[in-house]
Amino acid sequence: MNIKKKPSPNFSKKTRSKTKIKYVIFHYTGMQSEIESLKRLRNIKTKVSCHYHINRKGEISQLVKENRVAWHAGKSRWKDLKNLNESSIGIELENKGHRFGYQNFPNLQIKSLIKLCKRLKKKYNFKKENFLGHSDIAPMRKIDPGEKFPWNKLSKYKIGSWYKTNKRNYNLNDKSLQSLFFKNIYKIGYRYFFQNIRNTKDKKIIKVFQQRYCPNKITGKIDQKLLKISHFLAYKNKKA
Repeated sequence: MNIKKKPSPNFSKKTRSKTKIKYVIFHYTGMQSEIESLKRLRNIKTKVSCHYHINRKGEISQLVKENRVAWHAGKSRWKDLKNLNESSIGIELENKGHRFGYQNFPNLQIKSLIKLCKRLKKKYNFKKENFLGHSDIAPMRKIDPGEKFPWNKLSKYKIGSWYKTNKRNYNLNDKSLQSLFFKNIYKIGYRYFFQNIRNTKDKKIIKVFQQRYCPNKITGKIDQKLLKISHFLAYKNKKA
């Protein structure tokens, strides 16, 4: 695999062991051009970086060595972990993002991403569930990689979780529906909400989940399909 070296000064100086690396986090750059993205990721003043950047032609660049902590996740939580910079590898995909004109991710770009992820998966023995989006770990402030990111396609290569549908319907009122949904996604790993107390900010959590698993229906409302998906992902190794 051809990987260019484009070093960034933005990383923690202390090295980390291979066993400390548990996750891969996907981002989009959200900048108007590749030049601007790389400039920002390599500018010491921004204090932002990633381990790998993949442009729209599928060219991969390494900005930070894997045994160093890059500054890509920020304030974040997943399961019992906080501040996932310490335990993850960050991959930035060149895309203008929602602010400047959100784009589809080109086939060449995704093809390179799959190759890189296969390599990382083998090297660190990652489970497929350990490939996450920035919005998964920071749903209150991030929406990348967004609804156009091809999670379903990646799941066919055992990169990221996906679901299987079933015909079961849950005969529940709205309150019970919400309670069960949030119980399920807490089990999956999502945080930044209370399991038994609803809040107006919960809509952001629901939308982030929909962006990933129901990208054609981002309403911020829980329905039967969304509940089924959450239940499958929470209990996929058991009979739900």
